[in-house]
This record gives sequence, structure tokens and C-alpha cells, in this order.
Amino acid sequence: MAVVVGRFAFWRACRVHAVDVDRACRVTYLCSRQHVVPDKVSPGPGPSVAAARRYSSDSAKEELRVRFLDGEDAGIVVLGINRPKAKNSISKNLVKLMFEAVENIKKNNKVRSVILSSLVPGVFCAGADLKERAKMHQSEVGPFVAKARTLITELGNLPVPTIAAIDGAALGGGLEMALACDIRIASDTAKMGLVETKLAIIPGAGGTQRLPRVIGVSLAKELIFAAKVVDGKEARGLGLVNHSVEQNDSGDAAYLRALELAREINPQGPIAVRMAKLAINQGIEVDLSTGLAIEEACYAQVIPTKDRLEGLAAFKEKRTPHYRGE
Repeated sequence: MAVVVGRFAFWRACRVHAVDVDRACRVTYLCSRQHVVPDKVSPGPGPSVAAARRYSSDSAKEELRVRFLDGEDAGIVVLGINRPKAKNSISKNLVKLMFEAVENIKKNNKVRSVILSSLVPGVFCAGADLKERAKMHQSEVGPFVAKARTLITELGNLPVPTIAAIDGAALGGGLEMALACDIRIASDTAKMGLVETKLAIIPGAGGTQRLPRVIGVSLAKELIFAAKVVDGKEARGLGLVNHSVEQNDSGDAAYLRALELAREINPQGPIAVRMAKLAINQGIEVDLSTGLAIEEACYAQVIPTKDRLEGLAAFKEKRTPHYRGE
């Protein structure tokens, strides 16, 4: 056993430098593709911000509501999970619908930010649909978890900023979805935790990797080992969420704060925001020198854009810039 461990450590030591150098080279290619998407993808008519957010239907197609906001909020997409009878738990159908939504967003260069929220009062996502899971054959469980893990990875890889609005319980896979988002906002009454060890399993959709990167290794171990659940205020203190807001009578305080933040992001240069996200996400996983090379590659992509020239012109003319993502 010691020999095997020693060989593995030696292999990793030899490989890590090559991986980091290769990553810096590949990021140049990724940067060049981040904003090369079809010129127009019509989202179809979508309700305005004032439209009702609560739905009661639990039919297959209604389990995820995708709303493209309009007017001054054009560019903001709201993904609303809507499985009231199952506490928004993650089912095969929900995974399918979310995959479709993520793929459509990736192809639409008009999208500037995404809010992941719940349309069910008091719950964000209760994790895996255990009733559905109990009906699965043992051979089906592994592939389903792998697909859910891939979905959450794709959510994290969206090129635009993603904000999780946690207005209720976010447990297990529900918290893992939120962890894949760039920013998390929770109501003070929300409950969050990776509670899989209570079921004699471990987080299987990225929780063991993302939580330590967000709050630190020791705190993540404590929460996961003990299956601890924290509220919004505690989560803010741990750094698990960016903001904790007092819940309102409508039960959507986190969503409203997320919408405010999306509105702050909206006016900024969209290509610049995408490149900033790519530089941060890729750079945080490597050493500083490689990270700086990644930043340089991403910066190179904004130099030839019309938006950069518009920003300079607006500054000179003392007016608000009008960015088009070009």
C-alpha cells in the first residue's frame, strides 16, 4: 500500500506543473470562445419583473419556470424551481429541464446574468428526490448522480454571473446547486447544509469540493461530518453566502436582493464580465504566475471589442455607456 501511495504522490508531483502550463494555454482558446455565440437567439415573450413568482402546478413541464425579464431588466434570466409537492427535490425530470435551460442560456449572448430561485414558499431545494431514488435499481443510482453532478458543473460553467436566491431550505443537492453559483444570497430564516452523512452517503454533486473552497477546509469538514444545518445569518458569518437579508411577508426577500444585484451587473460591459468570471474561475485553481497568464489571455479578448471603445468614449463625454456585447 505504501508503495502504491508513494507512486501516486510521485506521479502527481511530476504532473502538476505540466497541467498548470497546459491550463494557461487552453484558457487563451477558451477566452476566444466565451463570447462567440449566435448573434440572435430569441427567448420568446417573457413576463415582466412584476409578474407573479408563485406557482402551484407540479406537472412535468412546470417543474422549472424559465423567465427572460424584459424592459430595463432585459438580459436577466430567472430559473424558478417549481416542485411544491416534492419540496423542489431533484428528480430526473428536473435535471432534464435544467440541462435544457442551461444549454439555451449558453447559446444566448443577450443573457447578462442568471438568478436561480424557488417558486415554492419556504424551500429552495430539499436535495435529491428520495422517493424517486427509492424506486431506482441500484445500478441506476450511480448514473443518475453522475448526471446531476454534470448538470451542476455546467451550471457553474455558465459564462455569465449566476446568483442563487435562497429563500428557504437548501439541503444536500440543493446547497450543491447554490454552491455552483457565483454568488449566494439567503434570507435570515433559510436553512442550509450538506446532510448526506445522515443517510450514510456523502455529497455527490460537488459539495465535498466546492464547500471547502468557499468557507475553508476545517469548517467544511465540520459541516459535512456532522451534517450541520445553518441559517442565513450563520451562513453569512461562515462566508457561505454573500448576503443574509431579513425575510419578508412574501417569503422572497433573497430573490428581491438577488434581483437588485443582477440590476447592478446589467449595465456593465457584458464581454468584460464574462472574461472576469473566466479569469477568476480558472486562475483560482492554479499558482499565481499561471493565474496572471490566464488574466492576460482574458484581457486580450476585451481589447478589440467595440464595447471597450464605447466605454472610453462615454467616459470622455461624461455620459452613460451603452454596451452591446460586441
